[in-house]
Amino acid sequence: MRKRLLLVSALLGLTAVPGTADGSPIRYVALGDSYTSAPGMFTPVPGSPLLCTRSIFNYPNALAAATGWELIDRSCASAMTEHMTVAQYADQPPQFDALDASTQIVTYQAGGDDNGMFQTLVLSCVGLNVTNAFNVGAPCRDMFGSRFDDEITAGAPKIGATIAEIGTRAPNADVYVLGYPAVLPEVGSCWPQVPLSDGDVAYTRDIEKHLNAVLREQAEANGATYVDLYTPTIGHDTCRDAATRWVEPPIPGHLNANPVHPNAVGQVVTAQIVREAIGR
Repeated sequence: MRKRLLLVSALLGLTAVPGTADGSPIRYVALGDSYTSAPGMFTPVPGSPLLCTRSIFNYPNALAAATGWELIDRSCASAMTEHMTVAQYADQPPQFDALDASTQIVTYQAGGDDNGMFQTLVLSCVGLNVTNAFNVGAPCRDMFGSRFDDEITAGAPKIGATIAEIGTRAPNADVYVLGYPAVLPEVGSCWPQVPLSDGDVAYTRDIEKHLNAVLREQAEANGATYVDLYTPTIGHDTCRDAATRWVEPPIPGHLNANPVHPNAVGQVVTAQIVREAIGR
């Protein structure tokens, strides 16, 4: 509990976000996948679905604790775009069921799990490079080629329609679509901490940038505000030391984060970035 208070205290000095005219708390709904739910961070939200690994230390809870907003967190690990309108598990109904006319702020972060993209990239690309100590070529790029970029491009209309549906179900809400943070360095690699060759770091990094670009385009085309997490997190990627990184490598150095996911500091930084975007 002390650690949680210290993390939340980092948010208290930020630009204030206005409350409602009558003084009642702002109704905030958080939607998204594991980058929102924060698996591996222990202390699940009481009563939340076990498989969703929804932590009280995720950025929606940090935002709510710092602002007094009334939070409805429906994020869930492995959620795909379709799980906004289709039940993911028996105890995890469609995430959009949390939206209604009383909703005032929505954060949405999903798309990385569509077609199993993030899981395939991590498992397959690391597997193909785990013995590639001499940093030869780009075996993951050679195997998959344009497959992931093609899937992102093909899925863009679905992402756009899903973002548009938020506005339909929550007509009085301001909608914020989050991209994904910088997972890999802009230059070079760090085998074996992240067992990818220079070529495959560039390959997978560009796929993430493509997904973020689609999220931005679809947010702006459908009345939402895009929140760039990538640019402000450059230099805090999985290749950095434990004191600097905000996203953990495949073998986490922190006990409170899943592989290739934001750690506790990364979640607080995300909350800061989102709150500043809302304040603007």
